[in-house]
Amino acid sequence: MNANTDSMISRLMIEGDQLAQRGQAVSAAVCWQKVLEIEADFPPALNNLAMQAMHRGDLSMARDLLQRAVRAAPDYTMAHANLSRVHSELGDPESALLAIDSAIKADPVAWGPHIEKARLLEAKHQHRAAAASYGRALAYMPEAVQQAPEMKQLVDHARSVQVQNQSELRQFLLGRIGGLMRTGTPRQLERFEHSLDVLTGRRDMALSKPQTLPFARLPSIPIFHREDFEWAPAVEAAFPAMLQELQSLLEEQAEFVPYVQMPDDEPKGPFEPLNNNADWGAYYFWDSGKLIEEHAARCPRTVAALVENAPMCMVPGRAPVTFFSALKPGTHIGAHNGATNSRLTVHMPLIIPPDCALRVGGETHVWKPGELVLFDDTILHEAWNYSDRLRVVLIFDVWHPMLTLLERELVCETIQGILDYNGSSDASGEL
Repeated sequence: MNANTDSMISRLMIEGDQLAQRGQAVSAAVCWQKVLEIEADFPPALNNLAMQAMHRGDLSMARDLLQRAVRAAPDYTMAHANLSRVHSELGDPESALLAIDSAIKADPVAWGPHIEKARLLEAKHQHRAAAASYGRALAYMPEAVQQAPEMKQLVDHARSVQVQNQSELRQFLLGRIGGLMRTGTPRQLERFEHSLDVLTGRRDMALSKPQTLPFARLPSIPIFHREDFEWAPAVEAAFPAMLQELQSLLEEQAEFVPYVQMPDDEPKGPFEPLNNNADWGAYYFWDSGKLIEEHAARCPRTVAALVENAPMCMVPGRAPVTFFSALKPGTHIGAHNGATNSRLTVHMPLIIPPDCALRVGGETHVWKPGELVLFDDTILHEAWNYSDRLRVVLIFDVWHPMLTLLERELVCETIQGILDYNGSSDASGEL
């Protein structure tokens, strides 16, 4: 289109909107039809005409117009959302869900489509999934919108669905772990019961900000002293072997996959620049609890040092997640919070050029090759490589040293309980 055509379309769209606001629907439709004579599939005009068709009860025409709009503009959130409404009116809930999922994919942080998805899921009696959608809607809905009087009924309902789901999750988990809990004394269970309260919405978590599973009453310590861990020297002793195996991989140009690989419908936040980007690459030894046999065979001494010495988190289907983490020159990992403070993240620095560092809760740490770094990754943290060379550390997780054996068991069972409860819809991350 040239500038004159753009100007004409803009003028007709504005005129049509003004006429529609004055209640002159027919005249407005004439303006939008003229737009389509200029550009046959102009999405906003198709959307507006579809809404008119829907209001007069011509749902088939509305559906056809909206399908044209989303074909022409796959990222047109409003058209996908309106198409979902039309499918609902036509009695096609499955197509309505597909359309609203497309709206969410186009704009993951728009709260309206999440509300609509929650309603559709409620109608299908999928109350757990509906609660999750209401939760996302409230997370993205500005506080001013939530406080508006006309939103009170909707917001109250969304919160009540969340509260009910948290209560049901609590009973589900207690049914699973009640017997195990009865083996502990009140003192032994004090922290876990607090964490269960936080998980199910009964109490707030302080200081650290776990994204998946909060564990209560653990001190918020950004970086721990490696000298306090009796197993650390044995792992550090394997540094030369680890470095040698890493260098062999690099010489062989082994594939490091992008560490950040997020679903299309999930907001990327600080990970946006690194999503599906090998600037932060990973060479996995364990991924979601599964040993990568080929990689372990190529780096046997690295794997053996961890298996024989480190108290790694073991959760079927979730942990450990252990890998060589490579940051290319100029890469910055934005500040973020990790999944659960029931573990510590451990770095074994291997290749550390200048101008590289880790910051946790305001504390900046410069890696030293061969010296472990242990930190609570639920505290806001970031890392960078501003050098002109590759930076590589080995990353693995260990249990938080203050967790008792009972508490570790309870955490494992709780994580697996969450997975069973949420089923295939679970997206809770590594742990």
